[in-house]
Amino acid sequence: MSLQLMTWIVVGATFALYIGIAIKAMAKTTGDFYVAGKGIHPVLNGMATGADWMSAASFIGMAGLIAFKGYDASVYLMGWTGGYCLLAMLLAPYLRKHGKFTVPAFIGDRYYSSTARIVAVICLITASITYVIGQMKGIGVAFSRFLEVPFEYGLFAGMAIVFVYAVLGGMKGVTYTQIAQYVVLIFAYTVPAVFISLHLTGNPIPQLGLGGTVADGTVMPPFSVGVQSRKLCC
Repeated sequence: MSLQLMTWIVVGATFALYIGIAIKAMAKTTGDFYVAGKGIHPVLNGMATGADWMSAASFIGMAGLIAFKGYDASVYLMGWTGGYCLLAMLLAPYLRKHGKFTVPAFIGDRYYSSTARIVAVICLITASITYVIGQMKGIGVAFSRFLEVPFEYGLFAGMAIVFVYAVLGGMKGVTYTQIAQYVVLIFAYTVPAVFISLHLTGNPIPQLGLGGTVADGTVMPPFSVGVQSRKLCC
């Protein structure tokens, strides 16, 4: 079996899994569509949120930034990481408690202001468009490379799958799909980190290997890995 045929099989199986999740978790009420019926376990919800953080925009974008700019580009991680933390601590709990389905509706009711609601809509659209552009670019690049098809075909294939499971399952389908993505992505993150740590320090646990001993017997300070990678990149 050729590598290209195996790639098509794996990608096709992934598409089938996502569509199957959407059908299984088909939204039947407004609550299912917008808030997954409020029945997702906190751990699973956290996995879905983590998968959203580790999406194409970050997974591919950070690799490209570090490849071109070196280790210093990792500071860009703080942007969306900080945003997620602020959203989780300052908005999400109150949105759930208030009983609204959308952020603009919550903001408008919370501050008794139509102007605040309009500002929230503008902010939401701006952030969503910026995020979706990065996501769609990542989808097009990944699918076009894996399937060896033009960028446009890869983009349309990805958009079609997202459209199917988002429309059929709503937030419920999206959440369970993100959980499956989390498992794949965390594995994809962890395996290279383990082997890099093993290669540089002889320790398979990256967190411990960061301060471990390199092959020549010298102790590697915590930040020397970053300096070394920056020199290699640049």
